Amino acid sequence: MAAIVGSAKNVYSAPNGLARVKSSGVLRWGADLQGGEPYAYQDDEGKIIGFEVDIANALARELGVRAELVQNDWSNLIPSLERGSFDVAMNGLEITEARRARILFSKPYYRFAERLMARKNDATLTVDAKSWRGQRIGTLANSMAEGILKEAGAEPVLYEGTEEAYIDLVQSRTRGVLMDDIIATRYGAPHVELAVIGDVREGDYAIGIPQGDGELKAAIDTALDELRTSGELEKILRKANLWNDRQKELDAPEKIEAPPALPLPKPSFDGARIALFFRGAAMTLLVSTLAMMLAIAGGISLALARMFAPGFVRFFAHAYVEVYRGTPVLLQLYVIYYGLAPIIRLDALTAAVIGLGMNYAAYEAEVYRAGIQAVPPGQMEAALSLGMTVPLAVRRILLPQAFRLALPNVTNDFIALLKDSSLVSVITVVELTKQMTITAVDLRSWLWPGIACAGLYFAMSFPLSRISKVLEEKMARG
Repeated sequence: MAAIVGSAKNVYSAPNGLARVKSSGVLRWGADLQGGEPYAYQDDEGKIIGFEVDIANALARELGVRAELVQNDWSNLIPSLERGSFDVAMNGLEITEARRARILFSKPYYRFAERLMARKNDATLTVDAKSWRGQRIGTLANSMAEGILKEAGAEPVLYEGTEEAYIDLVQSRTRGVLMDDIIATRYGAPHVELAVIGDVREGDYAIGIPQGDGELKAAIDTALDELRTSGELEKILRKANLWNDRQKELDAPEKIEAPPALPLPKPSFDGARIALFFRGAAMTLLVSTLAMMLAIAGGISLALARMFAPGFVRFFAHAYVEVYRGTPVLLQLYVIYYGLAPIIRLDALTAAVIGLGMNYAAYEAEVYRAGIQAVPPGQMEAALSLGMTVPLAVRRILLPQAFRLALPNVTNDFIALLKDSSLVSVITVVELTKQMTITAVDLRSWLWPGIACAGLYFAMSFPLSRISKVLEEKMARG
């Protein structure tokens, strides 16, 4: 059984990867549950299963440790591996030359084919790359297929999940989909409107290992050899209905007796999955509340600095507000979590709170500045005439009134922050929206997961909107 870790922590505390794994007793491997069945996914009870989960558990056993899955956006597996979020990456990670330049790869554990699919009535799209030129063809972001499409002059349409590309193809929004045959079989073939055009190129899945962790690579290669020799790898692949003649090319052992292939799971949207949604909602509330607390403190400080601080501090506060309001919060999260990793490695939850808090502090600063300016100037003059210092007058006279005036806008900002917290999934935090996408892929349906997600967001934001309205009405009455 695999456990999901919601926020990745820095694991680079031992001199090398193998020593780190041995000393901790845990092999932490990065994967994205949004990739769905059969890689690593949640069953109806919330348990993490899949053929890569079985491989990870078997490898960890050979190393004398236990396996622990770290949830991470698939397109960012390599950056997260480089920053030390986990020991290895294993999630349909294709061996490419670009990736070889950044990380080490273990021996392959699965051979796949890039499979092209199109609508049944499309007779002009073929496996000949010349027919792809200028065509919109869907694939996964940062995948080997994306590189193939770019080489052919096609227009790649990139997706984070495995199901969305085939939905768009059915709706004629794209001309075709090029993805690994595992994905095409599971998510493309069930659409009766689609047909397989053919296999374009073969490739291998392997385990990604950080540069410099040669001892860990050697240990994993040895463990993979043992799984092949014993026939356990073949059993795992047969269990997932993945064994085929291509796997024999990877020096698989002679055929051994294996259990019959299990039927594909038929997941349902039941109470266990709804419980996972509530867990995601709790994470959304936690991130939003902590970030808003940071935003309020930062906003007040910035507002006071812009109005009462010396010139250079005032300039810095003004520049901060303009930069943070003028750049996307998603970019800011990437910079804080990935860009600053060589300087300071923050765990995902901390980075999420700091990123959102610093962004919203810029907006709160303007709210409080407007509130301070709305206080009649005579009150400040009266306070100073009574012998109060400027800091004392600000603290006792200006801020209490300014905060009362700003409170309705602060409530509205908190509602907006609740929704913006969905962006933190890009840095491995499993909040409500990420849980929805994971479940939607598992169920191959967005309807009920989307309704449940929207309902929980509404349940969290509606009371706040009512509070904001009441406050505004009270303010209007003076």
